Amino acid sequence: MSVESMLLFVLAAVAVVVLVRWVANRTSLPAAALLAIIGIGYALLPGPNVVLPPEIIMAFVLPPLLYSAALDSSLLAIRRNLRTVVSLSVLLVFLNAVMIGIGFQWFVAGATLATGIAVGAAVAPPDPVAALAVGRKVGLPPRVLTLIQGEGLLNDATALTILSVAVAAATGGGFSAPSALGQFLIAAVGGVAAGALVAYAVRLLTRALSSDPLMANAVSLATPFAAYLLGEKVHVSGVLAVVVAGLIVGHHRPRSASGASRLQTNAVWRLVDFLLEGFVFLLIGQQLPEVVRGLAQYDSATIVIAVTITVGVVLLLRPVWLVLTQSLPRSLYTWLGGRAVDDDRAGADKTPAAPSHDRVSQRLTGRAVVALSWSGTRGVISLAAISALPRVTADGAPFPNRDLLLFCTFVVVMITLVGQGLTFAPLVRALGLRADEVDQARLRNEARSAAVEAAIARLDELAAQPHNDAKTHAIETMRGQLRGQLTHHQDRRDQLSSTDLVHVPASPRHEAALHVRREVIDAQREELLQWRDAGRLPDEGLRVLERELDHEEGLLPTRRPR
Repeated sequence: MSVESMLLFVLAAVAVVVLVRWVANRTSLPAAALLAIIGIGYALLPGPNVVLPPEIIMAFVLPPLLYSAALDSSLLAIRRNLRTVVSLSVLLVFLNAVMIGIGFQWFVAGATLATGIAVGAAVAPPDPVAALAVGRKVGLPPRVLTLIQGEGLLNDATALTILSVAVAAATGGGFSAPSALGQFLIAAVGGVAAGALVAYAVRLLTRALSSDPLMANAVSLATPFAAYLLGEKVHVSGVLAVVVAGLIVGHHRPRSASGASRLQTNAVWRLVDFLLEGFVFLLIGQQLPEVVRGLAQYDSATIVIAVTITVGVVLLLRPVWLVLTQSLPRSLYTWLGGRAVDDDRAGADKTPAAPSHDRVSQRLTGRAVVALSWSGTRGVISLAAISALPRVTADGAPFPNRDLLLFCTFVVVMITLVGQGLTFAPLVRALGLRADEVDQARLRNEARSAAVEAAIARLDELAAQPHNDAKTHAIETMRGQLRGQLTHHQDRRDQLSSTDLVHVPASPRHEAALHVRREVIDAQREELLQWRDAGRLPDEGLRVLERELDHEEGLLPTRRPR
């Protein structure tokens, strides 16, 4: 493919990604599923296709996507639900791999336990991108979103470690259960340590570079690759190192980074996610010709049996596992991730709990179990993992059933990504599973009030210190503004305290104030443009003043106030 053709292909792909995002924003359809379908359609047309190189995916695509997701995750929420997350991202992944491996050994001609476990490990980890996008749009409860996100962050490391053990056994390295367990523990513990080490270094750099958002942003972009490279170089889980680094950096970012750095970093990572996810899901569908090409050597019965086993275990084991873990006796349920007591009250650290969340149900509701069961969409990590299988074994023979394993993985990815992805939103709506918007708005309002009261207390401390008249005027002006904010938050609290509220009520005065402020900003911006067009203000000066207005406008909510 020539340089011009490659450039044309990239521009066309960007256009498709933007168009699909536009469609997804106006419908309930997930962009990931739409892009995969378009990719299949393109693959069926004459012309060149782009093959996903697994080493490129693992080293250049997966780290930034995982790191960005970890930055946006809640370390505290994952820690509160850690055992449930671990049961899904470790135990369930292991069961998927083993059950598919046994099924292949028993029913697929020529397959071994090791090759079956290899494909089982590849299809075991869900890719939560599509499910999270839909879940956020339809308003899934925070705990369900945390479980989907936490599982997606941690399951890749489990699956890739199991896959490496299975490949070693299939290529002649032999299999030993104690050795496999030891390898897994070393990879996991080492990955956590590598990620924590990188996060510590990044926090030091971020503090030192907090005055320059560009340098801080460059460090942020390099962090996932540094964590992955360190993990791989010391032969531990590079994927887990990236996730741990992202969770730690994201947790401490409010203290270690400046406001300007956070604004710029968030914008850059949103763009990285948008482009990488779009290209990846678009390219998934284009793998169809490469996957189908190697099936000529297998009879139809073998293909059908292998696909049935793989898809059946993936779709059935997840709901069975969730139902079983929610139906266990209290002591065993607690060990696997439940709460023995209602421990969500944050009294230990004196942090106020949400008004109606200080007592949380110990178990997931039936509707939450159904939603989680249907959220296990697979994605690029499955295709990259199975594509990385060696083509020959240690003695030079072809890797057993490699093309069949690749096809089974592709079918699972397409069935879950398209089938579950397109039906997840209607399912959630049919279940009536939604977050308590009023309760969340009440909690945010209480936090705003507490922040304003802390600011007023700081002004009282400043007023008690020796100061001149100018500072006295500044303190009193700021005190008046803060007391106005506090009055608004208190009125909002009274409005949200109504027990019969189902949806967050609008605040007419606040909405009117927002409308007026936007009109004022538009008028200021238009006047500056007239100055520039008349030659009275240079473009450099316009950009400085325009950036001030942009930041002020960015502080205004884009939706009706909550």
